[in-house]
Amino acid sequence: MQAWLSDHPLVSYLLILGMTFFIFQNVFRPQQVKLPLLKAIFMYLTMIVGSAILLVLQIDKLPIIQCMAVAIVMMVMLRARQIYDKWKNKSTTAD
Repeated sequence: MQAWLSDHPLVSYLLILGMTFFIFQNVFRPQQVKLPLLKAIFMYLTMIVGSAILLVLQIDKLPIIQCMAVAIVMMVMLRARQIYDKWKNKSTTAD
């Protein structure tokens, strides 16, 4: 998989960029706070440049995409656990 990702840099870049945006939206950005337009544009341009740097590391045989995928899986597991705990507390309070 690592060799295929190194051979297809556009796919690798788009995966890295998409995962970077997803992680930023779900972890680092408070849900209620909306950034002003210029700050949001600057933030996304910074992520685009940072993703290019991560692409260089990915092509140089570091498992950047795999590590980001593990981070997203852990985020999904955390969210599932939060939903389960909320559901469990709701059902025990109703009894």
